[in-house]
Formats: sequence, C-alpha cells, structure tokens
Amino acid sequence: MMSFGWPWIFFLLPLPWLLRKLLPQSDRENDAALRVPHLQPFQMAARQHNLAVTRWWPFFLYTLVWICLLLAAARPQWVGDTVELPIHGRDLMMAIDLSGSMGEDFDFQGTSTSKLDATKTVAGRFIDKRVGDRIGLILFGEKAYVQAPLTFDRSTVKTLLSETFTGLAGNATAIGDAIGLAVKRMHESGNSDQLLILLTDGINNAGEVKPNKAADLAAREGMTIHTIGVGNNYQNYLDEATLTYVAQTTGGQYFRARDIDELEGIYNLISELEPVARENRSYRPTWSLFYWPLTLALTLAAILGLLLWRERI
Repeated sequence: MMSFGWPWIFFLLPLPWLLRKLLPQSDRENDAALRVPHLQPFQMAARQHNLAVTRWWPFFLYTLVWICLLLAAARPQWVGDTVELPIHGRDLMMAIDLSGSMGEDFDFQGTSTSKLDATKTVAGRFIDKRVGDRIGLILFGEKAYVQAPLTFDRSTVKTLLSETFTGLAGNATAIGDAIGLAVKRMHESGNSDQLLILLTDGINNAGEVKPNKAADLAAREGMTIHTIGVGNNYQNYLDEATLTYVAQTTGGQYFRARDIDELEGIYNLISELEPVARENRSYRPTWSLFYWPLTLALTLAAILGLLLWRERI
C-alpha cells in the first residue's frame, strides 16, 4: 500500500502560482540601458522572444518538476503486509517414548489405536497452540536423541513428530537419559523459563542416568517437568512412582492417561498450567520511494534547461 510520511507537503502545490500573483512583475520595457530614437525593431524582437517563452511546454515542464519535487519531499513509501513477530515465551521440550511397547493398543472412541499414534495426534494439536514458545523434540528408547532443536517453527516440529515410529531409538526405555539431554539443551539456550513434558508407558531400563538423579539436576537448573504415563488399566509395567518423583521434584505434575480422551485432557490442562505468551507484536515493512520522483524532477529540469539554452542561441 502506498503512503506518504509527510502528506502536508502537498499544501505547497499552489505556492508558485501564489508567488506569481502576489509578487510584482518586472518592467522589462523600461529597463533598457541604451536609449535609441527608433525602438520598433527592438520591440518586435522582444515580442517574438516573449511568444517563444510563453509557449505551453515550459509551463508544462515547470509544473511537472514542481509536482515531482513535492512528491519526493512528502516521503513516499510502500507499506507491506503486516508481519507477526515471534513472541518469545518459554523453552519447551517434548520427550516422547518410542520403545516397542508404544505400539500397543490404546482406546480411542470405542476403537483401538497404538499409543504412539494417539500421542502424535494429541501432541500435534498441542504444538499448534504453543504460539511464541520455542519447542524442541526429544525421542528416546534405548538411547535418547534430539529430533528437533528448540525452534519457533512449530510446523517442522509437528512434521518430525508425525514421522516417528516405534523402535526408532531401540526397544528399551531410557527415561533418565532423556531428562539429562533436555537439561543440557535447556542450559545451552539460556532461557530461565524452561519446561519439559515427558511421555512414556514403561520403566527406566536403559541408559546411563537414573531418572531421580536427572530430576535433581533439572530442579537445580530451574526446569519444570510434567510427566505423563500412558497405558490401559491392565498395564502393570508403568513406573508411576518414578514419574511422580520426577514431576514433584521439579515443581511439575504427574498425569495418567488411560485412553486418548484422557491424554487430550492432560495436554489441555498443561496448556492452562503453562499458558502461552499473549503479547501480540507485529510490524509492517516499509520501503522508501522518494528517489523515483526526485530522479524524474532532476531529469525534467535538465531537459527544460537544455531547451531554454538552445532557444537563446
């Protein structure tokens, strides 16, 4: 969209006309330095000169030059579309269990789906809501690794989550290593508002770091950890005691999800406990355009001066 920084400049448009009307005209007929008895030849030459000067094209070029100068002085600029600035909220890591047991059935509206597929569906919707947070993704099984570093690009994190499958990181469960890796990445980010959401369906049976020790380290770093245990009622290998300790030690909460509806409710509750930043910041990029009318004004002035010079030769 076109706009002007100083639109009041256009009030000067009639200034040349007003000066012509208000200032006295010079008397060219009585300013001769040489008086001769016969003035008719000189008067005819003066009339011819006046006819040449008063032709339409000088006035037209003068007017164009003046308009172009006013356009340049009014600071013309092109204003682009509104661009939303990223709102810097918290650093949020999601740690997802990819052990083989995550491929077991999970209740979904009377039907069954795998626990991992249910997690990808619900966690994907959760990611969409986290505007302003930097989100990272940690996947863990026998080993823990960063699938997506902390980023504002929520769509990429969601895509990387949707491409996961059970057994990708091994069939065991290294909960402690996943927490330790999150602590390391959060420490490197330097943000004081750190949150980890860890989801698993088993017990810590792999890795080098015990979950309790990793939780103590996370607490010293100021990280909050919410833990989610997924699995039906008949599942008896979920270590709820450890998940509860990890959450309580870091100021978070432990949640149990027995079906996808409960899992959905848990992520909604976490959104309420850890609300996203609401400050809305945006800007509209602008590009200055003054050099176009200024260049045209200088070009027309040069053409006008050249034509007048040729007439006087």
